[in-house]
Amino acid sequence: MRVVAGLLGIIVIAAVGFLPDGKPGPTSITSLDVERYMGLWYAVASIPTTFERMCVGGTTAHYRLLANGQIEVTNTCLTADGTKSRVVGRAWVGDPKRPAELKVSFVGVLGLWLFPGDYWILDLDAEYRYAVVGHPKLRYGWILSRTPTLADDTLDGIYDRLEEQGYSRTLFVPIDQTANLSRRLAPGN
Repeated sequence: MRVVAGLLGIIVIAAVGFLPDGKPGPTSITSLDVERYMGLWYAVASIPTTFERMCVGGTTAHYRLLANGQIEVTNTCLTADGTKSRVVGRAWVGDPKRPAELKVSFVGVLGLWLFPGDYWILDLDAEYRYAVVGHPKLRYGWILSRTPTLADDTLDGIYDRLEEQGYSRTLFVPIDQTANLSRRLAPGN
């Protein structure tokens, strides 16, 4: 009888782990001009992910609209030895009624893009100068900018809105954009 009660207890505890925590998740923006979103973005801060651990700075994302309506995603960063790491993937709108809730995959096999992840645009400047990307379960997040840096007051406003969405600003780590800043300020660039 103790074994049955113990197993039942374990099942109940495990099931509770799958229940919603009662906290509302983030919400994506309601409209997105995909063509305006295309181009180069600098990652100003992020919640570090396993696939970015080798990056020490200079992280960028470049988006290019393809003829089929999908988006080519090229993420680039600098590693500790100063070399560039680059990965190319695809993004697409999963539900046309929610254009800012994209699916992104970096695993392409024979023209198929496998294991897509959620890429939700949570905040977007009216002039498309910055964007905030997150996940419905708050697993990751990026603060992106068209320039290598953002003004402190702009960044503070972004963090305030992220906290309203359920994120903690303490999880976001600033990304060193010194290499991109110096390259951007160099003559001829």
